[in-house]
Amino acid sequence: MSRRTGWSAVAVAAALAVAPLRAEAQVVVAPSVPQSIQPRDASLDDYRAHLRVLAALVDACAKGRDVQTCDPSQVGPDDQVPLPPGQSSERRLVRYGWLRVLLSKAQDKDAAAPASKPLPSPKPAPAAPEANQWENVRPLPPATTELLKSAATRLSNDLAQADAAALPAADHSADHSQERAVMKQVLAGREYRDLEEITPRDSALEKVGNWLNHVLESIVSASARAPWLGRVLVWGFILAVCVGLVWGLLQLERRWRVRLVPEERGPAPGSASAIPWQLWLEDARRAAQAGLWREAIHFLYWAAISRLESKRLWPADRARTPREYLALVAPEDPRRPGLALLTGSFERVWYGGRAAAESDYQRAEQIASALIDGGTAARRGAPQ
Repeated sequence: MSRRTGWSAVAVAAALAVAPLRAEAQVVVAPSVPQSIQPRDASLDDYRAHLRVLAALVDACAKGRDVQTCDPSQVGPDDQVPLPPGQSSERRLVRYGWLRVLLSKAQDKDAAAPASKPLPSPKPAPAAPEANQWENVRPLPPATTELLKSAATRLSNDLAQADAAALPAADHSADHSQERAVMKQVLAGREYRDLEEITPRDSALEKVGNWLNHVLESIVSASARAPWLGRVLVWGFILAVCVGLVWGLLQLERRWRVRLVPEERGPAPGSASAIPWQLWLEDARRAAQAGLWREAIHFLYWAAISRLESKRLWPADRARTPREYLALVAPEDPRRPGLALLTGSFERVWYGGRAAAESDYQRAEQIASALIDGGTAARRGAPQ
């Protein structure tokens, strides 16, 4: 036999060996499943109608179990169903790929169950290997008939859920009428009579309190990471309390010194404000026209005192001295510098016996006019 003849025989034998393998591989290939088309936008009514069609299709497939009754193309496209009102404006995609695969598999009837073999009697020894063999036995997958029953149950549940979502909202409100009546009866009891409705002020205070609690929690968590921050906050709080106390004491002291007089009370008899400041000012100008500068400055001073007293800067009292009037004005009051200049000029010419000139009167009139008008007197030197 030649070498070429030997190689030909080997090739023929290899071809004969491969042919059965190709045939077996062709038999193992599973039947193709029809591809699903694009999903459709379905309303809730369309979705429920589609579920009824699918339920009827599954029932017919379970009875026929052939290519015609179990055709996967009859499932139709997937549904994009709108969500219930009030939840979202988006849609939910309901896929039916599982049903198409099941119908394609249901075209072939279930194979006959294998005959059960009697269990072997346990051997006395060794017992452990036999136990391990029985534990590794896997349960058989469910038959296609059982899967079709499960599919029918699933479609029925989906249809019931869709029917419940389609009910109007007004139907649910009527179900709670009995609960509302019972709740009203309970709230009408004696133990609930003193309850008050929460006011907007209470709600606002609660929000402020919650915000403060949140701020304090943030501060505590931050101080845990930085110990120096806690000491700064403590000393800052103590400093703020001290400043607040000092400010409050100053306000009390000022009120005690000023002692505002109620508006309904008239001026005390014999006080400067018992005579209107306009009359004091007219007397000052008449004395100035007559050249009586000392008397004119005297009238100017009391015109300013009457004006300030009529503004309730202090209680009316004729027994006070000029220095006592000046002490009743707070140091931060803008009228105090002008009143101090006018008081000094009045004391020098009236109590000090110093002769007054026209220039002294003019400076005193400027200061008195500023006090009467409510402004701040110009800082000028006192009359010499």
